[in-house]
Amino acid sequence: MNDTQTATLEADEANAPLSALDRCDSCGAQAYVRATMASGTLLFCAHHAAKHREALEPVALVWHDESAKLAER
Repeated sequence: MNDTQTATLEADEANAPLSALDRCDSCGAQAYVRATMASGTLLFCAHHAAKHREALEPVALVWHDESAKLAER
């Protein structure tokens, strides 16, 4: 696999939909946000995403936010 294929695969994974099996790294609730940084990925519930967004969003390569799903319920 070349660097372009690897980068495309990583971008696809960073934007993949979250499921009920994805859990917040802070509290274990269902994750609605995936923050992908060069050093790794963190999953957050809406509460913890809001709490850490200011610090993490500037360094995140991808900030994948599905918290709008909460309003659909």
